[in-house]
Amino acid sequence: MVLDRLTNATVGAGMIDCALRSANLRWQTLTVDKQARIARNGHRPCVVWLTGLSGAGKSTIADLVEKALHADGRHTFLLDGDNVRHGLNSDLGFSDADRVENIRRIAEVAALMVDAGLIVLVSFISPFRAERALARELVAENEFCEVFVDTPLEVAEQRDPKGLYARARRGELPNFTGIDSPYEPPENPEIRLDTTALSPEQAAEAVVAGLRTLGVC
Repeated sequence: MVLDRLTNATVGAGMIDCALRSANLRWQTLTVDKQARIARNGHRPCVVWLTGLSGAGKSTIADLVEKALHADGRHTFLLDGDNVRHGLNSDLGFSDADRVENIRRIAEVAALMVDAGLIVLVSFISPFRAERALARELVAENEFCEVFVDTPLEVAEQRDPKGLYARARRGELPNFTGIDSPYEPPENPEIRLDTTALSPEQAAEAVVAGLRTLGVC
């Protein structure tokens, strides 16, 4: 029941028909665990979380990083924002609430992939610091690397490879990050890429070098 705090009048009521989580659920202990997968793969798992504005170059850089890691024999997977919205997150829009749920789901998937022993690259705008912090909290302290693909809005808008900024400026895309929805840049990322000074190839090399420094590969 929901009461108006000023008048104490009932303004809403509801009934729980089915609980979200059953009391019968228990965590199942499995024989092959994360440490066994790490030993088999021969390298540490990690979430490499690339964040930045639309048009910053996240997907291009992530693809080049995965290509380099794969060629070096590392076990990887790339979660791309656009690709995931074709399947797992196809039911979500672009309101702030949907953006939060979008990142929550991907953070959980990325954590599962870390349990599988993978280096998982995540290429999402992920505009809110709180959701990126949530993703970090789902894995161990040394298993998360935030990569800020730092591209000023005016540069991203000039590039506009998908024509999205132009549409947002015309009012055709409400809640577009950088135009009428905020982007909160990382305060202390493990890696910062200035894409006004680095080519995609140089940025990818910087990420791989940073992962080596962190002991991931």
